[in-house]
Amino acid sequence: MKISEKHYSYILLAACLLLFFPHLDVLYANIMEARNFNTAREMLEHNNWVLTTMNGEARYEKPPLPTWLAALSAALFGITKLWALRLPSAIISTVLVLFSFSFSRKRLQLSAKQSLYASLILATSFYILFSGRNGTWDIFAHAFMLGGIYFLFQFFSSTKHKYRNTALAGLFIGLSFMSKGPVSHFALLLPFLIAYIWVFKLRTYKTRIVSFTLMILIALGLSSWWALAIYFGDSDTATAIADKEATAWANRNTRPFYYYWSFFTQSGIWTIPAFVSLLYPYLKTRVANLKAYRFSLIWTLAAVVLLSCIPEKKSRYLLPVLIPLALNASFYIEYLVRRFPVLSDKRETIPVYFYFSVITIASVLAAPAALFLFADQLEGSLWFWYASLQISSLFIAIILVKSLQQKRIERAFFAVVVFACAIVSFAFPLVELSYTNEDYEQIAPKVAGLLHEETPLYLFENSSPELIWDLGQRVPVLKTRDGLQLPEQASFYLIVEEERTQEVEELLADYTLQRVHCYDGNITTKADRNYKSRRIGCLYLVKRKN
Repeated sequence: MKISEKHYSYILLAACLLLFFPHLDVLYANIMEARNFNTAREMLEHNNWVLTTMNGEARYEKPPLPTWLAALSAALFGITKLWALRLPSAIISTVLVLFSFSFSRKRLQLSAKQSLYASLILATSFYILFSGRNGTWDIFAHAFMLGGIYFLFQFFSSTKHKYRNTALAGLFIGLSFMSKGPVSHFALLLPFLIAYIWVFKLRTYKTRIVSFTLMILIALGLSSWWALAIYFGDSDTATAIADKEATAWANRNTRPFYYYWSFFTQSGIWTIPAFVSLLYPYLKTRVANLKAYRFSLIWTLAAVVLLSCIPEKKSRYLLPVLIPLALNASFYIEYLVRRFPVLSDKRETIPVYFYFSVITIASVLAAPAALFLFADQLEGSLWFWYASLQISSLFIAIILVKSLQQKRIERAFFAVVVFACAIVSFAFPLVELSYTNEDYEQIAPKVAGLLHEETPLYLFENSSPELIWDLGQRVPVLKTRDGLQLPEQASFYLIVEEERTQEVEELLADYTLQRVHCYDGNITTKADRNYKSRRIGCLYLVKRKN
């Protein structure tokens, strides 16, 4: 593509605008988002900016920086607007992609084209795309950490601007801690240090001790002030929560060491190129910059190994691995762009044809699959989104076929990126058609009315973040960390998760419980795997027995 290098940043911005920003309110809030959004709502409504809460109960499990940003966005655009709460994630994801481009180009000295490939692979990788459109903490921690790594790399490799580089590195590393504690330090920074020392070695630092100390002090200051604030402001609760989190890391969601061995599949649409890029014996004689390739490979593998050492494992914890993995995959893409027209060995060409053929078939089937699933529900503006998906996917398929015929891998690569953008831009509005729960009913209007009545209203326990979010505002709780605290009134209203009604009846044996109504907060049907019984809030009128 004959596009000037100075325009590459605009290409990345355009891609990010299409990938992270459209239709941010389509998907309903998941459990992780609900925790974040509840805390953001209480920041705005109850001024709990430092001693953070969820429905009046201390919520210190995660540092507050992403929640502050969500709250500020909600203050500008409205606390009930999901797109506003998710907007900061989309913005920081764009920052992550731009940092990736600058890191590849200015720090690793890769070509502008390869740097562009790496950043586009990163932006369209599955978990990056998911987190960038999701109002949780992870993407903030890793985006800020990549910023810290960007300046730390410059400090390691050059004596120029050492105070500026260490100050900015300390700032971003501290902001990463303020986003999700030491997660990114362990999963992204430590693997980076291992790879850097392995490949580039460390120079003498006697003349840079003061500037390095500055970085440590800035990072420690930003990382510790909130922890100290909650410790001295609410030490007993903070200690109890810290103990609970430490236990969870060792005992909850434990998986075997090899659980992450299929980590490259988390790149989604780039699974095959990502896998091939890990084959060091194959690529070591083919890449344009062997030293940088070894660095990205070791960085990727070190991150996977370190994460595998933690007993608690979840697929989403692989998010930081995708950052060096995208860089690593770009070496393979760059090689194909450069050499594929002259390759004759079928062992090299068949995987390439297979990969792009799979994408071509997916693009051809995307629109018919949507029509098959939602044909009887398409109406109004939805036909526009469907038609746009149909036209764009067929156009992409044609480009892919012609590119393979002409052995123009770069054009095929950009077609894959455009396909990802088309799915987000045109297919996401159709997702709402799968929300077909006829029993869906909002509980917030009922809560708003009951809070103005003389009979008090309570929530049994803060155990369902989604239900708390659906309530629309803070509701007093009966069962807290301090135990069950029954009201003095002879009768009161009580909201209970449907799955816990039997437990509540046993605990309140001295009361009669009259069910008023159950509000199903699920917008998906019971057949959907995302249907959660904890989103069903049952309202009871509770009266003390004589």
